[in-house]
Amino acid sequence: MSDLKEKIIKEIKKVYDPEIPVNIYELGLIYKIDIDEKNNVKVDMTLTSPNCPVAESLPKQVEECILKVKGVSKVKLDLVWDPPWDKSKMSEAAKLELNL
Repeated sequence: MSDLKEKIIKEIKKVYDPEIPVNIYELGLIYKIDIDEKNNVKVDMTLTSPNCPVAESLPKQVEECILKVKGVSKVKLDLVWDPPWDKSKMSEAAKLELNL
């Protein structure tokens, strides 16, 4: 994994779903992070449900946190619903945190 991608993931881990006390990366809401040769970052993320109360604000928050990473040129964040999120996407750490 590239150094820049690691820094991006570290920043994303500072963003929490307001309804669940686990960061969105460990929750499995980030499906893909691609970085091109110009350090433009493309992220596919989802939410726990399409009716999520933070559907407007959370993607913007993620985009802003990625832009803080030194070296990132631009961020394109796509909110995707396929595949739908479910608990199986969570990391072991998140499952332990939530006693699942």
